[in-house]
Amino acid sequence: MKRGSTIFLKIALILIGIPILALCIYVLPLIIKGAGEGSEEMAYVLYGILTIMYVSAIPFYFALYQSFTLLSYIDKNKAFSEISVKALKKIKNCAATISILFVAGMPLFYIVGEVDDAPGVIVIGMVIIFASMVISVFAAVLQRLLQEAIHIKSENDLTV
Repeated sequence: MKRGSTIFLKIALILIGIPILALCIYVLPLIIKGAGEGSEEMAYVLYGILTIMYVSAIPFYFALYQSFTLLSYIDKNKAFSEISVKALKKIKNCAATISILFVAGMPLFYIVGEVDDAPGVIVIGMVIIFASMVISVFAAVLQRLLQEAIHIKSENDLTV
């Protein structure tokens, strides 16, 4: 594979990570500050949502790192190896973890949507759940295909 396409994908991964980092550093603390000024009951709900967002950033960045290493394996012509399968498995697990975190937090999104009369908040939570589940399933399919390709390759290598 051409190195230029993997460089483009690595840059895309970095560009995906920067807005989430900015959100965690600048925007979420502003929301926490604003939550302290509102009603006490809503503050606890917002703190719960923000906790879920901060905790979900950990598997998000771990999955980005694994994607980056997977692209490095492709550059080194190690795409059809067990380490690539392990990287895809970790990406799958991270995406599933993010989805589980947001499913657990959906009642909090519902409360915010009801109090503020903003059903868009619930939709945002649903989009995050759906997107992470799609990524998890896609990584699982790729993992399975890669395992089968490695198996076929090893059988062909043994055939004389």
